[in-house]
Amino acid sequence: MERAIEGEVPLVKRVSNVTVRKRLAIALIAGILIFSIIDVRLGYVQFFKGDWLTGLAKDSWSRNIPFQPERGKILDRNGVELAANQSAPTIFVVPRQITEPKETAEKLAATLNISVEAAYKYVTQKANMVLIKEARKLSYDKAKEVRDMNLKGVYLGEDSKRYYPYGSYLSHVLGFAGIDNQGLMGLELSYDEELSGEKGYVKFFSDAKGKRMPDMADDFEKPDNGLDLKLTIDTKVQTIVERELDIAQETYNPDGIIAIAMNPKSGEILAMSSRPTFDPANFKNVPQEVYNRNLPIWSTYEPGSTFKIITLAAALEEKKVDLHKDTFHDPGHVEVAGSTLHCWKRGGHGTQTFLEVVQNSCNPGFVELGERLGKEKLFEYIDDFGFGQKTGIDLQGEGKGLLFNLDRVGPVEQATTAFGQGVAVTPIQQVAAVAAAVNGGTLYQPFIAKELVDPKTGEVVMRKTPEAKRKVISEDTSKQIREALESVVALGTGGKAFVEGYRVGGKTGTAQKAKDGKYLENNHIVSFMGVAPMDDPEIVVYVAVDNPKGTVQFGGVVAAPIAGSIIGDSLEAMGVPKRKDQIEKKMTWLDVPLIKTPELVGLSKSELQEQLVNLKLEVSGEGDHVVSQSPDPGVKIKEGSTVRVQMSE
Repeated sequence: MERAIEGEVPLVKRVSNVTVRKRLAIALIAGILIFSIIDVRLGYVQFFKGDWLTGLAKDSWSRNIPFQPERGKILDRNGVELAANQSAPTIFVVPRQITEPKETAEKLAATLNISVEAAYKYVTQKANMVLIKEARKLSYDKAKEVRDMNLKGVYLGEDSKRYYPYGSYLSHVLGFAGIDNQGLMGLELSYDEELSGEKGYVKFFSDAKGKRMPDMADDFEKPDNGLDLKLTIDTKVQTIVERELDIAQETYNPDGIIAIAMNPKSGEILAMSSRPTFDPANFKNVPQEVYNRNLPIWSTYEPGSTFKIITLAAALEEKKVDLHKDTFHDPGHVEVAGSTLHCWKRGGHGTQTFLEVVQNSCNPGFVELGERLGKEKLFEYIDDFGFGQKTGIDLQGEGKGLLFNLDRVGPVEQATTAFGQGVAVTPIQQVAAVAAAVNGGTLYQPFIAKELVDPKTGEVVMRKTPEAKRKVISEDTSKQIREALESVVALGTGGKAFVEGYRVGGKTGTAQKAKDGKYLENNHIVSFMGVAPMDDPEIVVYVAVDNPKGTVQFGGVVAAPIAGSIIGDSLEAMGVPKRKDQIEKKMTWLDVPLIKTPELVGLSKSELQEQLVNLKLEVSGEGDHVVSQSPDPGVKIKEGSTVRVQMSE
């Protein structure tokens, strides 16, 4: 028994050793697991979170001096800069780095023209970095003056301000940007996101006391400049428009002027301007209603006789009239549902063809066309041509106009609508509609922004192409309209828009202005819609002058010559060749006769005087014979015009 008992003792000891080994194994595994977790965590922090944590640490030491991006330029279709940028740095101070706050404040105050007290508040603020509000957008000279003082804790942050090199030129279209280079109006606002870019910075590092760490290099993040915006505007045409509006403003002192030039084949706006105008760089100096209203797309008024083009198009398309064969007798008025509607010519035009009705802008004749169409068909075409709805031009603030509700259109409303009274439209609607009437019948959506371009690579990021909305009339109808409008200028009321060689067509308009439900006396909007050349239209020009002073208020007297000058000079600037098969102009006693320039090259000085009886002569060079002349031989110019010749041996 004792042996048996004694034999069990080693067994008990063996069980105890196993337990120990198990416990050691568990401890070892637990240790390995714990250290593995620690290693994984350290690895995660080191390799995955290290940059982030380092960044947080750096951020706690760093101070950023912002570098603003350059706002994208706005360019015309040929790359001419219409809105650009000028360097205009901004001053920041880091108060903790300023060891002599009083002296620093005095120097800043003297340079920035602010009080010492104000400067002292900036340099002693309890903040990491302070922007001096009075030192935003400094001139180059002023910024250099601050930099040359080399003041500790005073920094210049790169910035720029918007620069409009042509002043009030195209101001309502371009709009303007605010002090933070944010778009506030016009294209600056519409394309603000694309023009703005992304800001950069210079980052320096400082200790807890705000002093720079000399052993840590500064970081620089380059700003990403905005995209350039290229327009459909042609500065050659725009310059001509601005010139003519300035002359009209000086001549007539009107309440306002509007001008639009458009390519009728695409809807591209070539020029747009209005008066009163403003300088985008100083927009705060004019009333808000001046810079806030882009009149060519915003203003709404009765169009007058320019609207007759739409009635004519509808009647021709529906084959309700033959311009050459059908006749109409105008006694000077027409009775409609008990109301008497008058022609502008007292006594009327008598018996005439409908082509002459168009030439003479005869109201009763267009009332007749409206009756032949009927109100449903007339208003169907008005709607198809885009009236009563926005054109969709890429500018803010466009108006819709105002038309009669069809169920409220009686015989009188139908009659007045047919000659452009009682409806309200916008200038851009009229231009788009007439472009469709003369381009073969396609209504295009007007647009003014052509491309967005990356200034670094030259890559086109966005490109707009012409957008045809619908076909409104046939090519044959459009051809007849072009013929009728050309005859208006050569033979009718639009004679003052005639340009030798360019086959100008158009329509005059004279509309009474209404106030409080009544028409004003001697207060009209006079207008002219011009197109050229009529065999292949390249430009549509609309001019409207609001209440011109000191003149007879007729579209043919005031607006037609303005439009004619714009069309003639613009087509020449665009390189459009002149035509030879032009309708001969019907001359009036007010017109200056046109004469052909003779062949002068090769003539002697004595022979020159015999040739230029009705022309002025400007001679340059030395010698006895003419070697060149301007204008060329055979060109028709007004009697009394100047011919320039170059003399040589």
